[in-house]
Amino acid sequence: MGEFKSKFESREMDFLFEGIASLKTKEEFYKFFEDICTINEIKAIEQRLQVARMLMEKRTYLDIASTTGASTATISRVNRSLNYGNDGYKIVFDRIKWKEE
Repeated sequence: MGEFKSKFESREMDFLFEGIASLKTKEEFYKFFEDICTINEIKAIEQRLQVARMLMEKRTYLDIASTTGASTATISRVNRSLNYGNDGYKIVFDRIKWKEE
């Protein structure tokens, strides 16, 4: 099995990811993402992560859609990434613990 190569890989994308990796606190993350993203862009990413978590909890599409406001197309895309993607969601979920509210 060879080394992973992203279809997005470029010097510019490396610079973005190195910038994100340099952030150390939640406050720094909030400041950076508020500056670099629109509210809709960051909310879309937040929604996808919430959808992924709910799919991993075996929640139904109807439940996920009503809870998150995500379209069935978004839910399907996230589900496809969970099942056939690059394990990006798995890496994150393995490293963090969700706090139930």
